[in-house]
Amino acid sequence: MESSLPKRSLAEGIGTFGLVFATAGANVVNELSDGRITHLGVGLVSGLIITAMIYAVGHISGAHFNPAVTVGFAAARHFPVKELPVYWAAQLVGGSVGAMSLLGLFGRVGTMGGTMPRGSALESFGFEIPLTFILMFVIMAVATDSRAQGGQAALAVGVTVGLNSIFGGPISGASMNPARSFGPALAAWNWGDHWIYWTAPFVGAVLGALAYNLLRSSREDTPKP
Repeated sequence: MESSLPKRSLAEGIGTFGLVFATAGANVVNELSDGRITHLGVGLVSGLIITAMIYAVGHISGAHFNPAVTVGFAAARHFPVKELPVYWAAQLVGGSVGAMSLLGLFGRVGTMGGTMPRGSALESFGFEIPLTFILMFVIMAVATDSRAQGGQAALAVGVTVGLNSIFGGPISGASMNPARSFGPALAAWNWGDHWIYWTAPFVGAVLGALAYNLLRSSREDTPKP
């Protein structure tokens, strides 16, 4: 039986809290420890926390943890549009609580693990689109296609997030997720070029979802619930 919307929203909030607390926290601790975690370590943390949270609540809420992913599912008709605001609110609150927890523990440390362009804003905008496209394409494959191995969904998505974070982090911060960027920006009150993370991920997610739908054969595939 499908969980109620309040329970699914709570699961989304908890999952997004874990994502932001661990991912932004890895950046904060890396700065506090003079780089002991390293950029590679931060990328691994990003992938591992996503994997863990999908295993934890994926069967309850679908484990979006990302407003852009939720929009991608809605664009591909795998999520009811009327529930978008509820999921968005849960994700943003969860991400904000994660970042504020770090602020309470350590005080303000730099950008609190926020995502910011390392070069020009346009370059980061252009980079976030394909990063999110790849992420959403993989999510669509493992979450909506009955031909994919469902038990490996968490691992596939976690590997994708980790990979994108490792090579995309030095350019744009590899957010791929408005909630991931919003929480630290709120905690640090640093909104510089924040528009990037509220535009590019949505574009990439919708394109990724629609691209996978084009590949799907309606005769050979029955979408997963």
